[in-house]
Amino acid sequence: MKVKYNLLHEEKNTNARRGTLETNYGTYDTPMFMPVGTQATVKTLSPEELKDVNSGIILANTYHLWLRPGEDIVDHAGGLHKFMNWNGPILTDSGGYQVFSLANPKDITEEGVYFKNHLNGDRLFLTPEKSIEIQNKLDSDIAMSFDECPPASASHEYLKQSVERTLRWAKRGKDVHKNERQSLFGIIQGGAHEDLRKFSATETVKLDFDGYSIGGVANDNESKEDMYKAIEYSTPYIPKDKVRYLMGVGEPRDIIEGVIRGVDIFDCVLPTRLARHGHAFTKNGKINLKNAKYKEDFTPIDEACDCYACKHYTKAYIKHLINSEETFGARLLSIHNIRFLIKMTEDIRVAIENDTLLDYRKQFLKEYYNEDV
Repeated sequence: MKVKYNLLHEEKNTNARRGTLETNYGTYDTPMFMPVGTQATVKTLSPEELKDVNSGIILANTYHLWLRPGEDIVDHAGGLHKFMNWNGPILTDSGGYQVFSLANPKDITEEGVYFKNHLNGDRLFLTPEKSIEIQNKLDSDIAMSFDECPPASASHEYLKQSVERTLRWAKRGKDVHKNERQSLFGIIQGGAHEDLRKFSATETVKLDFDGYSIGGVANDNESKEDMYKAIEYSTPYIPKDKVRYLMGVGEPRDIIEGVIRGVDIFDCVLPTRLARHGHAFTKNGKINLKNAKYKEDFTPIDEACDCYACKHYTKAYIKHLINSEETFGARLLSIHNIRFLIKMTEDIRVAIENDTLLDYRKQFLKEYYNEDV
C-alpha cells in the first residue's frame, strides 16, 4: 500500500502538525524521528533493541546497498525487511547525497552522475532510473527520488539549474517506478532562496508524489538561519494531506524548529555517530563520557530516561567501556541517544496536542542549551 498521512491537529501558535502515517507495517505517530540503518543495520543495534526504544520507520542507504551486497542479493532474500529481520517500515534514500559527497561538479550530467566507488575506486554511473530500479528491488516501503544535492554555497544561478535538473530527474524516476507496495517521495531543493524553494515545491507537487522531502538543508557549512529559511520557504506549498520529511536533520534544536515550521518526520546518523565517540544526549545538554569527572559517577546517563542503558548501567561503567574501546559502550550510548530523540518527538506530539509547543521549546532550550528564548 501507499503511505497515507492523516492530519489530526494543527498547533494554534505555530505551523506544527500532529498526525499519523499509515504504512505497510501499521500506523505511526508524527512528528517522528527515524534512526538511520545505512547498510541494512542501525550501527551496533539489533532490531529488537530498536523496537524497545519505540522506533517506527528506519532508513537504509541505496548507494551502499547497491555496492554491497547488491540489490539482487537483497531481492533474492525477499527484500530488505526479510534480509535484515526488521518487521517495520523502511525508507531508502536515493543515492543523491552521495552525488554531493563523492562526485565532482563536472561529473554531474543530464543523464546521470559519474563518481568513484569509495570501496575500490571503480567508476560508477547512477541515473534516476537506476536509483529507482535499485530501490524497487530493495523493496523498501518508501523510496526517494534521485536528486542533486548542491552545496549550500552554490550560486543562485547554479541552484536554479540544479532545481530544474532535479525536477526532470524526478519525473524520469517516477516514470519507471514499478513497485506497487512502495511509496515514492519527491524532493524539494533550492537552497535558502525563497523563489527557488517555491518553484521547486510547486513543480514537484505537480508530479503528485506520495510524500515530499525538503532536501539540501544538512549540507556542510550551512547556517541554522538558512536551514530554517529553506523549511519556511518549502512547507507552505506541500499539500496538507501529504507527509513532510526533513532529510538528514537530528540535532535536538533543529527537530523542534523543524516541527514548528511544519515538518513531520526527521532522520539523522547523529545519535549513533555521537555514541561511537562517547557522547550522550541528556535533558541538561550533551555530555562526553570520556571526561574524567565521570570516572566514579555511578548514576545513569540521564535520570529522566526510560531506556535500557539508563535502567541498568552507570556513567562510570559506560565510560570504562568507551575508554577500553569495547563495542558494548557504543551500543548502550546508541540505545540511549536514539531513545532520547524518539522520546523528544513523543513529548513534542503532546505539546502540539495541548497547543503549548512554544512553551515546550522555551523549557527545552533552557535546560539543554542553557538559553533563554
